[in-house]
Amino acid sequence: MPMRVWQEIQEVPWEVECVKINDEMEIYVVKDPISKAKLKLIAKERFGDLVKAAVDIDQEIMAVGGELHIDEEVLLIEQENSKQENVWGINIYPDSSGDDFIEFDSMINLKPALSNRSRGIDNPKIREKVIAIVKKLIL
Repeated sequence: MPMRVWQEIQEVPWEVECVKINDEMEIYVVKDPISKAKLKLIAKERFGDLVKAAVDIDQEIMAVGGELHIDEEVLLIEQENSKQENVWGINIYPDSSGDDFIEFDSMINLKPALSNRSRGIDNPKIREKVIAIVKKLIL
């Protein structure tokens, strides 16, 4: 991670558990609200304009900052005792708003046993739950 971005991240106050996966990837477990400013810095670290996230709709927490949604899903399952059927993948665009803020597109969303046969979230109730959790956790 470039030193300037790391310094910017350190300057934004927040309390979030960070799990260092390797020298190039840190995943943040978000249980309490974080700012859009912090999210923008996480985006800058990895993809520039987006942050991948895995959202646990049962515990109402999410993991952000991974290179792949599956990395975040595995972290939630292994360290937060999430259940795979409750974890859904999204992309968050911190510089956007409204319908453009969240993109429902992830391979972890392919869950035929739950009648979700696409990379999106087909069930409107689950999609609304994900949106509500994101709104609660990102200020």
